[in-house]
Amino acid sequence: MKQRFSSLDVKVVAHELSNTLLTLRVSNVYDLSSKIFLVKFAKPNHKEQIVIDSGFRCHLTEYSRATASAPSPFVERLRKHLKTRRVTAVSQVGTDRIIEFQFSEGQYRLFLEFYASGNVVLTDKDLNILALLRIVSESEGQGEQRVGLKYTLDNRQNYGGIPPLTKERLHDALQKAVDRGDDGLVAGKKPKKKTTDALRKALAVSITEYPPMLVDHAMRVTNFDASLKPADVLGDDGLLDQLMESLREARRVVEDITSSEVAKGFILATKKDTPQAVDDTSKNWVYDDFHPFRPRQFEDDPKTTFLEFAGFNKTVDEFFSSIEGQKLESRLEEREAMAKRKFEAARQDQAKRLGGLQEVQELNMRKAAALQANAERVLEAMDAVNGLIAQGMDWVEIGKLIELEQKRHNPVASMIRLPLKLQENTVTLLLDKESFDEEEDSAYETDSDVSNSEDEGANKAPKQRVMEEKRLTTDVNLSLSPWANAREYYDQRRTAVVKEQKTLQSSNMALKSTEAKIAQDLKKGLKQEKAILRPVRRQMWFEKFAWFISSDGYLVLGGKDAQQNEILYRKYLKKGDAYLHADLHGAASIVVKNNPMTPDAPIPPSTLSQAGTMAVAASSAWESKAGMSAWWVNADQVSKSASTGEFLPTGSFMVRGKKNFLPPAQLVLGFGVLFSISEESKARHVKHRVHEEPVGGSEAGAPTAGDTALEESHDMEDGDRSEDEDEREDETTAQDSRGNPLQTRVQTRDLAELHLQDSDGEEALTRKVEEVEMGEGKSLPAELEDEASESEDELTSEQPTTGTQTPNQPQKGQKGPGPAKRGKKGKAKKIAQKYKDQDEEDRLAAQQLIGAATGLEKAEAEAKAKATREAELAFQKERRKAQHQRTQKETAEHEEVRKMMLEEGVDVLDEGEEEEMTSLDGLVGTPLPGDEILDAIPMCAPWTAMGKCKYKVKLQPGTVKKGKAIKEILAKWVGDLNHKGKVDEGSTDMERMWPREIELLKGWKVEEVTGTICVGKVRVVTSGGMAGGNGGGDRGKSGGKGGRGGKGSKKQR
Repeated sequence: MKQRFSSLDVKVVAHELSNTLLTLRVSNVYDLSSKIFLVKFAKPNHKEQIVIDSGFRCHLTEYSRATASAPSPFVERLRKHLKTRRVTAVSQVGTDRIIEFQFSEGQYRLFLEFYASGNVVLTDKDLNILALLRIVSESEGQGEQRVGLKYTLDNRQNYGGIPPLTKERLHDALQKAVDRGDDGLVAGKKPKKKTTDALRKALAVSITEYPPMLVDHAMRVTNFDASLKPADVLGDDGLLDQLMESLREARRVVEDITSSEVAKGFILATKKDTPQAVDDTSKNWVYDDFHPFRPRQFEDDPKTTFLEFAGFNKTVDEFFSSIEGQKLESRLEEREAMAKRKFEAARQDQAKRLGGLQEVQELNMRKAAALQANAERVLEAMDAVNGLIAQGMDWVEIGKLIELEQKRHNPVASMIRLPLKLQENTVTLLLDKESFDEEEDSAYETDSDVSNSEDEGANKAPKQRVMEEKRLTTDVNLSLSPWANAREYYDQRRTAVVKEQKTLQSSNMALKSTEAKIAQDLKKGLKQEKAILRPVRRQMWFEKFAWFISSDGYLVLGGKDAQQNEILYRKYLKKGDAYLHADLHGAASIVVKNNPMTPDAPIPPSTLSQAGTMAVAASSAWESKAGMSAWWVNADQVSKSASTGEFLPTGSFMVRGKKNFLPPAQLVLGFGVLFSISEESKARHVKHRVHEEPVGGSEAGAPTAGDTALEESHDMEDGDRSEDEDEREDETTAQDSRGNPLQTRVQTRDLAELHLQDSDGEEALTRKVEEVEMGEGKSLPAELEDEASESEDELTSEQPTTGTQTPNQPQKGQKGPGPAKRGKKGKAKKIAQKYKDQDEEDRLAAQQLIGAATGLEKAEAEAKAKATREAELAFQKERRKAQHQRTQKETAEHEEVRKMMLEEGVDVLDEGEEEEMTSLDGLVGTPLPGDEILDAIPMCAPWTAMGKCKYKVKLQPGTVKKGKAIKEILAKWVGDLNHKGKVDEGSTDMERMWPREIELLKGWKVEEVTGTICVGKVRVVTSGGMAGGNGGGDRGKSGGKGGRGGKGSKKQR
């Protein structure tokens, strides 16, 4: 079985990795074992992971593996240097079995060695070793490797370039092989037994770019005799030319493999000789070898089958992962089988004890019955023995006498079985109730008739032994009568019955205790074993958001942060969709996707109500346990541009028109499972999908006339409403209480009131944007100060020239500067007269002499620094202003395009996105018998949307962390396997668990599933339903003293 890469394998894997991993960044590095590592790469909407087995393999993998709980020191160093680094190059080092990864344009280089003991070496751009898996000493035949030294590449195979394939190079390679004696014809040495592969070995030493397996394949393709010796080829130019043609064929194969981005891979496998191997699954094959080409030398082997894969990385992943998975599975099965054997041994031991008591009862019953049936014979034998004892005969003599009488076929003596137990005052009698009379008659006949035939005497002896074997051996007390002996056996039987009942009770308790202990040991052992390899599930496009599918079949999306809010608005809020939000801190922005085929159809009220519940649950209302109202608007009422031209930060939008308020939401969510089914199974669920049309005039799409004139600024991160809006909502609540229950609060205004408050609205908007931008960065206050000063200048210029005071104008009653003090003017004249002949140079010299120039220099330096700062601030302000204007321009262009698309009903989707948007028919909550289940997808949704889910639990505000809650839920679902009748092996009963469902649930990881819950701490309510059990989760917290009954409540049923 092939275990490590060849040079061609390294070349092909490096070629495919280069096409796949370029531009991806390292997200993390994990330990799988001491020499096996898992590296994850990611960029938006693209994730990959590779497995590195030092010295053996490196390939992309599609299977999830259990990682170590804590990283090793080597992995810590890899994380320190490589995390978030971008892959810029992946290549093979020369033709050697080394793969080089370059990160950040060669700032870091990672070398993977696949020869000898292997190694993983991390260096900087100058090849200085920063970290390595194992230290290499000079004694190992290669350069020394340790941290601080340089990693040498000059001694690698063909590092400077592959020499051209010429006839002279081939001749020199064969000549070196002959000189070394590789053909086994060296003088003074015995020839080797096997020299058929001498030519292939000679080529592998000198022409290293082609591995021996590829050379052998090329020789068979060109019909070259591979059993020739190097000396024979050197002596014949024709053979040399044919060998040259074979090598050209090998080069052509390599060029064909590396010409495409993805190369085909072939696994050489043999069928298992088991009766269960009837299908073509990987479990029924034994993998032997893998290659990036189809070896000609194995095509004639009837036992070998070629399994073809699209991609060599996929081939290698299937080869090693299948072997690894079979080993893990066999270890788990061995532990389970051992536990079953222990339990079965305990059960058999208990059954053996009970069976022994039952046999004792039956035997005592038979002995008592035999004594009663043969009472006269028993009494006769007892009297005979008692008579001999009464005569004072020795016990040994009594035994000899009985043995003599048995030889004479005395019927009384034949009943007694030797040796006697006279020391216990008992004798053993042979009794047979059913055939005793016949035996007695035959005994008398044989005693009276004398046969002269020796054959007849020889035949009667075995018959006598058979008859003795059929008789019942019974111990009789000589001091008691036969009936008293029978009564003792009956008493022994009754004692055995009581003992059996007690043993049965204790054995049941012991069996349960043993079963619990074995189950606990098995659970502890399974935790120590690694999980079975399972394919990594590719997440659907909407799983990066908070999402669920409503009871009416509509997809509901929610943003987890401001960036996702922006993505939802720009990419997924289309015509006919509904936008929901709640005026609460931290409330989610929800988008309800309408059917793209009928965008004008109204969205059902139940779907809007469920989406509103999700918006409120994601806010601070979940922690405070207060049910609040959400509201919804149409897609064309949401905009990114404000009427005043101000910039809205990420995650903030403008909402124009009326808001349709929903009833207060109940803070009850559910966690359940959706199953992805195949295309063939979708047809079974068509009749089960009910899309009810809304009744009445609850049209979700039509905005009323005059409402578009209303403009309000809404921040999706904070969701705070102004006090004026709260007052208006309170005024309109009573008026609209009799309308549609989903439109109980409609916010309206008069147009005149709007115009009166227009300027106030602009100022409020400006203040709100200032507050948000002040919190985002330190560079905004200067910009806002400039914009505020400009707006003040505009307002000042627009104001009429009246006597109103403004901050920029001095008050009319303010007095000017007062007159100078007396004597100041005359003193100034004297100073001017004194220094009238002093020029500027003399003045500076005088100041320098008395030390007065120091202050001036400091003042000049400060003035110069201040001018520099002002110039820098002015430059930064202009730069921000330009960036601000550019963002405004881009937003305006996007809004114009979006408005035009909404008016014309045109949606521009990316390639393949339209198919993804309509792939919800393959997700079902309860599979039907016969469905092909592909995946299990976790979903968190309002409880009213979980009606069709087979697996579901209820979530309420509580104190349990999400990760712990998920562990409890999965433990409850998977733990039902041990309960009898919970699993339907035939997958026909929809009320019970199916094996395929259990397999998919076992493949879930708590870390991956936890992200689907969009709220904080929860309380798990699992009472009722198939998945509920007996109310786990917080049973102890929910049940108080009020749930107890009176004194006699325990006796009531």
